[in-house]
Amino acid sequence: MTNTTAVILLGLALAVVAGLGAYAVTLWREVRRREAFREEELRRAHDNCLENLELVANALQQGQVDITEGAWRCKTLLDILDPSLTSRPEFLAFAEVHERTRHLHTHSARQALSPKARFHEDRERLKVEGEWRDAVMKAAVSVLQFRRDWPDALH
Repeated sequence: MTNTTAVILLGLALAVVAGLGAYAVTLWREVRRREAFREEELRRAHDNCLENLELVANALQQGQVDITEGAWRCKTLLDILDPSLTSRPEFLAFAEVHERTRHLHTHSARQALSPKARFHEDRERLKVEGEWRDAVMKAAVSVLQFRRDWPDALH
């Protein structure tokens, strides 16, 4: 192999390495951009959940939503933020009301029930609400405190 061929091959190899390096930098920047986008989406989702959680907790305290519905909504929003939150002692009431009422029919399925069956389910729901009203109201206060302390309250 002549010196000229060796220099040409070396130049070609350096050009390929430089091209691959530039492509790697481009890919690395794209990964960073996507990570930043994902983090921003997560932050916005958390902000929306926290805002809705605060609204539901306030509605519970003001009697604008019944205990069962408020507990279900709070549990769902807490699960979205972090599934382990509903196992915290201050939020257990939400999970318990959900567990004890999740078999009850809602929306169109409830409308399809006979009046007698609907009455039976209403009695069952009201019984659970009576038993858990105070605990759910305390949990609503805890939710508002959790919201004020966010994100430190998460850990």
